[in-house]
Amino acid sequence: MTPVSTGRDHEQAHLDALGRAGDVGALAHYDDPRYYAKTYAARTRDVEYYTRLGLESGGPVLEYGIGNGRIALPLARAGITVVGVDLSRPMLSDLATQLEREEPALRKRIKAVHGDMCQVALRRRFPLVIAPFNVFLHLYTRQEVEQFLARVRQHLAPGGRFVFDVSVPRPDDLNRDPERKYRAPRIRHPSTGQLLRYTESFEYDSLRQLLLVTMEFTPVAGGAPFSVPLTHRQFFPRELETLLHYNGFQQVAYSADFSELPAAEDTDSLVVTCRVVRSRR
Repeated sequence: MTPVSTGRDHEQAHLDALGRAGDVGALAHYDDPRYYAKTYAARTRDVEYYTRLGLESGGPVLEYGIGNGRIALPLARAGITVVGVDLSRPMLSDLATQLEREEPALRKRIKAVHGDMCQVALRRRFPLVIAPFNVFLHLYTRQEVEQFLARVRQHLAPGGRFVFDVSVPRPDDLNRDPERKYRAPRIRHPSTGQLLRYTESFEYDSLRQLLLVTMEFTPVAGGAPFSVPLTHRQFFPRELETLLHYNGFQQVAYSADFSELPAAEDTDSLVVTCRVVRSRR
């Protein structure tokens, strides 16, 4: 986990200094792959879901936000070829390290590309394009959404599907006092072994629809605290449907929490499935 300097001696970073793609609010959460892997080790329903979709498609699969392979490695172990795009060099480096321990046949089934998902052009098409675990929430402006969806259209094979999941905005989270620190259970850092006190704070910009979550860590045995910001754009379900429609997608369907159940008010992860509108001649 990389300490983040806010210029205010570990005071909380604020949204006026964050919120553009590629800045610290988009990348800092992914600077420590070991911490990331430990934090989300219990998150398995989406892994099973995307693996099933990959098998149904027959592959290859294009994954935006491949990271250190939390989704891609199970897909490859299931026999599916995965091409992934990611902006985080630390996560991609960790993926490369993990692949060195795998069999050659599996290594050949994963290709990772470093770059901005709004810009990378692979010159090939895929029957399934995925953007798991809130990758879409790192698109902070309408222009970035349009650029990204143009790349998805470019990479989808005829009849292919684009599937992604996003957390549903919660009024309670968006209305929290930005000066309050919410306590979370202590954690032990997987690299240093330090026991850390852990708090979170939330700041929401209602005009830009950006939510900044600042995770602050304080060593129990003493030492300087450090913080890690995470900036997520908040997309409301009907807003998403409109953005997809006007960017050339149809058959937009929502499901709840990696199941076949329809989305409901208590849905946490909204799974979105859609296809590209193909012009008729």
